[in-house]
Amino acid sequence: MTKNIGGGDRMVRFIAGTFLVLIGVAKSSLMVWFGLALLATAYLRTCPAYSVLNIDTTR
Repeated sequence: MTKNIGGGDRMVRFIAGTFLVLIGVAKSSLMVWFGLALLATAYLRTCPAYSVLNIDTTR
């Protein structure tokens, strides 16, 4: 998989993902899954939606 997430985008995803997981756990909601998806894309540095839309924030 080609990396298409740059440093700034990665940091935003990490912070937002962590926030959503914490809120989701506290409220027992589906936000946990959205947060985990953001954390996974931040960790892997690739986003399937970005690939489809041909977006690359690494430049």
